[in-house]
Amino acid sequence: MSDTMFDAGLAGAAEPMGFDTAIPAEVATAKRAFDVAVALVGILLTLPLWPLIALAIAIESPGPVIFRQLRVGRAGTQRTELFEMWKFRSMRADAEKASGAVWAAKRDPRVTRVGWFLRKTRLDELPQLVNVVKGDMSIVGPRPERPGFYGKLERQIPFFADRTIGLRPGITGFAQVRQGYDTCIDDVRSKVGFDHAYGMRLSSLAEWFATDVGIMFRTVMVMVTGRGQ
Repeated sequence: MSDTMFDAGLAGAAEPMGFDTAIPAEVATAKRAFDVAVALVGILLTLPLWPLIALAIAIESPGPVIFRQLRVGRAGTQRTELFEMWKFRSMRADAEKASGAVWAAKRDPRVTRVGWFLRKTRLDELPQLVNVVKGDMSIVGPRPERPGFYGKLERQIPFFADRTIGLRPGITGFAQVRQGYDTCIDDVRSKVGFDHAYGMRLSSLAEWFATDVGIMFRTVMVMVTGRGQ
């Protein structure tokens, strides 16, 4: 997808469009129904934690509890969707005030103490369940990228944009459970192969279901063991 096509998508964001995809219709329908069901159950089960997390964030550092950031969603033949992704804030509210959009770093000094715990356990991503219900995201899928990085990544990584054609980005995925947060373009480059491998596993209902459940199980293990970054 070219920069021109991306800009055209911004201008036509209010217009409805179809998404060409190689994913069978029955898989796409089942995946969406499964996503909504899992997201709703996830919200109900974790809802008691939300005010506690919000309170911990508010006590440690000033600023909004929910961090909202524009991300790139599904890619179509005419344009690409953009959406506002929600997370519990894990960095200082002014983390990018001076630098603008930059990669996260290991032991990033911008991350608060509460933020480190939320990232290690992936609890910072709980509000993304709302994104799933709204239709912005899927439970499992490619990582949603920031528009500020998108053009550079597309130019430097072959088939980068193709990984989200007709496919919603996910809260978790093949790449996410293996590598965690991106700190440089090489991290993204190594994830693209995982994203394409995931797309290839959506050829049948049985293969899709086994893949998504397997990735979700590994994600829970990351949360329980605190192996996130």
